[in-house]
Amino acid sequence: MVVSVPGNYPGFAFGDKICYEDTRDYEKILEIARAENIDGIVTTGTDVAVVTIGKVCDALGLPGLSFEAGKVATDKMLMKQNYEKHGVRTARYRRISLEEDSKENGAAEGNKDFQIIKRLEQELAGLQFPLIFKAVDTSGSRGIVKAENSSKFAEAYQRVRENTRKDYFIVEEFLEGEEFGAQSFVSQGKIQFILPHGDYVFQGDTGVPIGHWAPYELEQSVIEDAKEQLQKAVIAMGLDNCALNADFILSGGKPYVLEIGGRAGATCLAELVSLYYGYNYYEKIIQAALGLPVDFASQEANPNVGMLLRSEKTGSIRKIVNKNDREDKQIVEIQFDYQAGEQVQAFRVGPHRIGHVVVKADTLEEARAKMEEALGKIEIEVEEEH
Repeated sequence: MVVSVPGNYPGFAFGDKICYEDTRDYEKILEIARAENIDGIVTTGTDVAVVTIGKVCDALGLPGLSFEAGKVATDKMLMKQNYEKHGVRTARYRRISLEEDSKENGAAEGNKDFQIIKRLEQELAGLQFPLIFKAVDTSGSRGIVKAENSSKFAEAYQRVRENTRKDYFIVEEFLEGEEFGAQSFVSQGKIQFILPHGDYVFQGDTGVPIGHWAPYELEQSVIEDAKEQLQKAVIAMGLDNCALNADFILSGGKPYVLEIGGRAGATCLAELVSLYYGYNYYEKIIQAALGLPVDFASQEANPNVGMLLRSEKTGSIRKIVNKNDREDKQIVEIQFDYQAGEQVQAFRVGPHRIGHVVVKADTLEEARAKMEEALGKIEIEVEEEH
């Protein structure tokens, strides 16, 4: 069965039973799970339901991450605290309170901004610019803002406040280097595999992933170091029996952990794993959630690229034209999440996607060329709102 709030979600098409509930309401979801006598529970591509999964797994004795691990995996503050305690290599940070808003809101707008800037200058003393302001309870790059200097503090502060339900957030140093991601799975406390991948990034208020590719060329020593840091991080977070979506940055020749989610990544990342290793990763995630033995070993290494379809405008789709050959074996999937006549958002964060394209080839260069060709044969015309 599928549980979610109503929306344009492809999983609804596969459920033999659908419950329209907020997946953050873990008491309600646990009630449904008990009534349905479920054998497993899982999500992918979003952090929204991770805490709920932990609650249900604990209550019903199901395989999967725990309630406490789910809370750590969806709160960047708790994550950073645990990294520090367990010696995980990560960026320096500060916890910033939102509790003083009531005082600041009593001031005129200009004076309020001045007060925010002065307070943050004091609390962030010792950290090096640029800095990243992060809401601790969001995903899809919402509530994440880069500040090159203190003049950006008030704007960044307000943006984070608009995107969080917490009364605090974190600010950390922006490490200069080469960002990369990794998909992984932890079972019985041990990392089963690590697949580093490259990221195509949309530069808005901060970098937002819009696509990925594998393989990602790294020295084997760097990959082993990243795996060691990942193993330390999952122990620090208490994660077990779940997929992992990890973000790293290679700085000074060493991989630093940015953050780790207790679920598979979005933006075609589960498809990337499936294609690269030659098995159905979604199927293996489900098998693990059911407590079945899962073998993640593979001798394959298939280069592939996934990319989101996006709109530069907010408005109504006038038409969608796809001129790609359906018999082209290098095109694995072209998916449109919306149809003509439906409303879409100008792309700023991951949930603004309007579809995706996944391709494969014998080499990464060929896969990249095929992606460019495939995207060039897709036309999505949006009538902008005025």
